[in-house]
Amino acid sequence: MHDAHWVFGYGSLIWRPDFEFIESAPARLYGYKRRFWQGSHDHRGVPERPGRVVTLIADNNHHCDGRAYLIEAHTVVETFEQLDYRKKNGYERFTSDLHLYDGRAVSGLVYIAPVDNFAYLGEAALHDIATQILRSSGPSGRNIDYLLELARALRNLDADDEHVFELESMALAMMK
Repeated sequence: MHDAHWVFGYGSLIWRPDFEFIESAPARLYGYKRRFWQGSHDHRGVPERPGRVVTLIADNNHHCDGRAYLIEAHTVVETFEQLDYRKKNGYERFTSDLHLYDGRAVSGLVYIAPVDNFAYLGEAALHDIATQILRSSGPSGRNIDYLLELARALRNLDADDEHVFELESMALAMMK
């Protein structure tokens, strides 16, 4: 893996990639939906009170919008070592076709937390997810900030994600 390589961000990588890239473009991944079903014991929560972050769930009737980053060949190994560490809480690398908003189709890596990983929390009522997010905080900050930043980043992409926006609305109402 020493050629330039694309990586797809659909959570915090959209607004905080924290790695060098030579190109960034809004992108779409077909066949998946974004859900706050992954536990965060190391970033937006702690082991005894995990936060919730997004993962992708296979669903042929959905797509997920995010941002694709092209990583320069000489930084690929270092960048993926850094991303592997950042995504160590249950995520695995998968290769997938990405559809950039400008019409290009590229192959890229995407980190997905499979349902059988140790930190997977799974589906829950939106109210329960919002409550957990509001109560959670970890080394990377408050879980609510993750949710609000993701919603803002998706709006900046002109992306529609009913799950994220409903969760944001519910959490904001609960904060009042």
